[in-house]
Amino acid sequence: MKEEALALWHRALDSLQAARHTLALSGNDSAPMAYFAAFHAVSAHFRLTEQEFIKHGAVEAAVHRDLVRTSLWSADLGKAYSNLNKLRHKGHYGVSEDVTKQEAERAVADAQRILRAVQQMHPDLFADPESLLKDNREA
Repeated sequence: MKEEALALWHRALDSLQAARHTLALSGNDSAPMAYFAAFHAVSAHFRLTEQEFIKHGAVEAAVHRDLVRTSLWSADLGKAYSNLNKLRHKGHYGVSEDVTKQEAERAVADAQRILRAVQQMHPDLFADPESLLKDNREA
């Protein structure tokens, strides 16, 4: 369980890095990567609580049921997660409209907030996402 959670956390960090790197190239690519950063981070948390979900909608429902309604997360953070899921769909499957640069920038910022919230729930296990981002900016 712990090993699976750590693997998911590393995927979250990798996806956040990818979202940041593709931000200048394509909102349609960056926003879904930001979503996957949040998805993997939340999945890591739920794995530690022995919950595992297959569908994206089930994870989103669990975020609102188990994190927002229990006041572990603010309603704003729950809305940010839901918005990331909508942007994932728009970026991957949207035909008539693209994810704008502003939407993608917001997606990356929201993903960072979500990773930070998950990390603060498990500080002894998950590395601080901000320190990773700082290390990459200095490299």
